[in-house]
Amino acid sequence: MNCPHCKNPMIILELGDVETDYCTVCEGIWLDAGELELLIEDSTAKTELLSSFQLIQHIKEKNIKCPICNTKMEKIYVGKEDKVIIDECKHGHGIWFDKGEILKVIKMGSVNQQNDIINLLTEMYENKIYPTNKEEG
Repeated sequence: MNCPHCKNPMIILELGDVETDYCTVCEGIWLDAGELELLIEDSTAKTELLSSFQLIQHIKEKNIKCPICNTKMEKIYVGKEDKVIIDECKHGHGIWFDKGEILKVIKMGSVNQQNDIINLLTEMYENKIYPTNKEEG
């Protein structure tokens, strides 16, 4: 799969039991539909996070296309206080997170701030340790 942001090939990155697509150039992450829910362990926190998603009508941030269906994705605010803007396929194929956004969103939806996924993402984005998995075919 090619990155929807910079068009470079992405690699497969395992976060827990979820295979995601990671761009080593712009450091964005693509999650297929339902994968964000799998990364957040607490059901109450998960429900609260997902209910915070709000469609943004007008924003000057660049629109990108879904890597699955090639249609423009919608801009979504996530969170109630410190909002993060993500890109979501309007046909339900998945969500695109620009560099570091997934870490912020996972932290919003996690009761335990020291879980393995948060630790891995923190190492990747804050300490500049990058994965070296095989390219997706």
